Amino acid sequence: MNRTPLRVLVFSSLFPNESEPFKGLFVEQRVRKWHAQGHTDTRVVAPVPWWPCRHRMFGKYGVYAAVPHVDNRSGIPILYPRYPTLPKIGMTIAPLLMALAVLPVLRKLIRRGWSFDIIDAHYFYPDGVAAVLVGRWLGKPVIVTARGSDLNLISRYRLPRQMIRWAARRAAMNVTVATTLRDRLIAIGIDPRQVQVVPNGVDTDVFAPRDRETARAELGLPGPLLISVGRLVKGKGHDLVIEALRDLPGWHVAIIGDGEQSGLRAVAQRFGVADRVRLVGAVEQSRLAAYYCAADALVLASEMEGMPNVLLEALACGTPVVASAVGDVRQIVTSPVAGRVLTERSATAIAHAVRELDAQHAAAQDVRSEAERFSWARTTEAQLRLFAAAGVGAQ
Repeated sequence: MNRTPLRVLVFSSLFPNESEPFKGLFVEQRVRKWHAQGHTDTRVVAPVPWWPCRHRMFGKYGVYAAVPHVDNRSGIPILYPRYPTLPKIGMTIAPLLMALAVLPVLRKLIRRGWSFDIIDAHYFYPDGVAAVLVGRWLGKPVIVTARGSDLNLISRYRLPRQMIRWAARRAAMNVTVATTLRDRLIAIGIDPRQVQVVPNGVDTDVFAPRDRETARAELGLPGPLLISVGRLVKGKGHDLVIEALRDLPGWHVAIIGDGEQSGLRAVAQRFGVADRVRLVGAVEQSRLAAYYCAADALVLASEMEGMPNVLLEALACGTPVVASAVGDVRQIVTSPVAGRVLTERSATAIAHAVRELDAQHAAAQDVRSEAERFSWARTTEAQLRLFAAAGVGAQ
């Protein structure tokens, strides 16, 4: 007996597009992996803030204007509907505006014969709240996945927290990528039975060990070398990694991520290490793997995380890590071979941990074995089970 593929509508503003190719890759990877199994007929709706002009003088809003309205990535059709944003009150009203903008787009899909079975929303606010609104209007079950700052940061605000609680109680199931995020949902009043943890996976084909000296020569990087990966914002702790170079004579750091670089350049100048700091910008996944392989260690000095992909990617490349004790870091870094979890988030502690790792000389394959516990196959199986548990299994 033939089974009809489950029709899944992925709902997330955190989805890559032509103008923002590095945005939300962790969402795209999860969707692409389970879509490739052939058990689902998948489409994506990725709302984008409306802006009338593409000119670069408008910064990120000009980037939004350049996003195509329709696209296809990895064989998955994607719609990028626009929703209005309002200054000052935008954060509070964003879920409703997003839902109202997406609703006619989805009704049109249904009229054309694609009546999806379930909405799979990623990022709780505003996306998850908007998705639950749409689900109630259209009579569709919704699964919402929390990613990190949506619960760690946004839920600290009273009105967004109330809306997150409202949406989570009405979702068919809530998913978090880390146990600490599950705990956060429960703490704001969600029944533990409504929350499951499905951690991110790592692509061990893309992220695999290579000869370190060859990788450095290819990238034109000196050694010994640290790497710090993430958006160039204060909370990621890139400034602490730069400061740590004061206590690591001869070491260099390559910082990878998009954002304003001037602040970090100033930090490097202040500590007298500017000649040992390379600000790379954002890079594609295959290129990022080369940077991991070129490094002696990855440093993640974040003040807030869920299940940080960068740790999994570095470990899969055979590169040990130094990480602050946030989110589910201790569930990833479970042995001295994998790296060190900082007891305090400081430049001094980073430098001390780096020196310990440097003296350890762990084999790349031993380090990689720590990442092999987090396979996409396991994540995909868990995701498909959740769809079935929501009562919409393929017929």
